[in-house]
Amino acid sequence: MSIIDFKKIIAQIALRIKSKGRYKYVNLMRDMEYKTSKECVELQKEKLFEIVSYSIKNVPFYRAIAKEQNIKLSKETILENIQSFPILRKQDLKRDFVNLKSEGYKGFFFKNTSGGSTGEPTTFLQGLESKETGKGSKIFFDKWVNKEGGDRVVKIWGSEREILQGTQGKDGFISEKILNIKTLNAFKMGNKEMNSFVNTINKEKPIVIEAYVQSIYELAKFIKRNKLKIHSPEGLIATAGTVYEEMKELVEEVFGCKVFNQYGSREVGLAAFSCEKQEGLHMNMFDQYIEILNEDMEPCLAGETGRVYITTLNNYAMPLIRYDMGDFATVSKKSKCSCGRGFPLIEQIEGREMSVFRTKEGGIVPGEFFIHFIGVVFNKGFISKFQAIQEDYNCIIIKVVVENEEQFDKEKKKIIDSIKKVMGNECKVKFEVVSEIKPLESGKYLYTLSKVE
Repeated sequence: MSIIDFKKIIAQIALRIKSKGRYKYVNLMRDMEYKTSKECVELQKEKLFEIVSYSIKNVPFYRAIAKEQNIKLSKETILENIQSFPILRKQDLKRDFVNLKSEGYKGFFFKNTSGGSTGEPTTFLQGLESKETGKGSKIFFDKWVNKEGGDRVVKIWGSEREILQGTQGKDGFISEKILNIKTLNAFKMGNKEMNSFVNTINKEKPIVIEAYVQSIYELAKFIKRNKLKIHSPEGLIATAGTVYEEMKELVEEVFGCKVFNQYGSREVGLAAFSCEKQEGLHMNMFDQYIEILNEDMEPCLAGETGRVYITTLNNYAMPLIRYDMGDFATVSKKSKCSCGRGFPLIEQIEGREMSVFRTKEGGIVPGEFFIHFIGVVFNKGFISKFQAIQEDYNCIIIKVVVENEEQFDKEKKKIIDSIKKVMGNECKVKFEVVSEIKPLESGKYLYTLSKVE
């Protein structure tokens, strides 16, 4: 047995030990994978009925809505019933946090925080079932990229620990040495770092590369510009951004493999994933119920673009019903993908506009850096919304809507110091405290905007 096979077996054993039900969800997805669309929808309706019924009985926020709207549920009419619920927005989740907690949930749960990809970080509760179905979703969809548990993976991902402490820490050690995942820090991508990324990928020869959309696009441009050789994996998973066609074409040309688009968020989990046919993104329909609605709150027709609202189907600790993702998506014109799977399609995720920032030396810093540091690492609830603007190579303005000025003043220098570590010490960071940050006319929100050409 080779060292590679041995490491894969060890990783698979570790994954099984860590599992608290994720493989049950994997098996469900595999059982339903090639069922008809009608069969898939019927099972989704059952799960939707169960979570909404539970929410009315156990969650004060939804109990009050059901009473006020006189909502009566049935399995047959649940898709119509759910339209009586109002849209749940990020500010509602923050304001009514206590009333959105389940009174009847007895299982293990933990507090989680989104990265604030719409510029507005969000705290929520996640139950063990929800966490495990999320892990199961990843295992299931990874198989579409010919990846199994324990296969070698290189991730181009953000690591705040490495920025702040110069190390990946215990979790990073476990991921690399036991789970066979090598992480390259997307928050530091100068020419020197990108050259190191290329050397690492060629050395590790991963089955799959996972990366932020903007990060892998910039790396592909660097490789092509410098005429470098790069290992070709089985597939490349791009997430945390809109995969535009020109980006996809370049990355596929450079890496010699297909780019698979992954869509989701921390609040709802992995919501959609593209298959080998590349005809759109299949909905993860037994973990979420997805609605794409127009301005009149009517379902969009095929080919139309609308806002994305998601109902979580497995988070009983804090169910989210019709949660506004802050994203836009286009409804597929296809009733079924040519791959034969029964999971319905989203044609394209249109939202999550983001700009990369550039250093004078030619390095790039993805928008995810600002999301993660301002939205999560240093934000203890005192920033409700932010937008980072690169005016010049050495000038960044951060607009913030502040909830607690005293806490903000204490943490401000730490944020500035972290930005200087990736943008350079000469970079001037200025904060502008504002009462509101408006979206574009299209309704899309830019949390990072670079004016550097």
